[in-house]
Amino acid sequence: MGSCVPRDRRDRRLVTVIDLPSPTNKYAGPDREQYLGKRGRLLASSTHLLEIDLLRGGPRMPFAAPMSACDYYALVSRMEKRPRADFWPIRLREPLPLIPVPLRPPDPDAQLDLQAVLHHIYDAARYGQYIYEGTPQPALRAADQTWAQQFIPPRS
Repeated sequence: MGSCVPRDRRDRRLVTVIDLPSPTNKYAGPDREQYLGKRGRLLASSTHLLEIDLLRGGPRMPFAAPMSACDYYALVSRMEKRPRADFWPIRLREPLPLIPVPLRPPDPDAQLDLQAVLHHIYDAARYGQYIYEGTPQPALRAADQTWAQQFIPPRS
């Protein structure tokens, strides 16, 4: 699991945890249990949680309200609104959204442009050199596979 933890500049208190579950967090086992324990402690605290699941496979993380069907999602759990949370369902063919990152009052939310971050990481890590080798796991639905073909560069 990857985490980013913005802290208040005045008192260094944890404000928001930005978490991206890893594949091992999504399936039954010790890593999932550890992740759910950490997540439960966060949800019981005065810290906001921004969870971004960009993995198509595996079960979704549990939450109080049902989540709509989607390929990916972002969830913002503001400590003052719990157990409610804001949910952004994301489909494979949609651009990634701009997500608010809660801060402490009186500061307004920061904005996280997931699509811009993805493009930056893709370019910086040179994913284009090897990302198209092999078959996506889990496999794409037939209609999505046909749609995705347009992005695969021809083999030389």
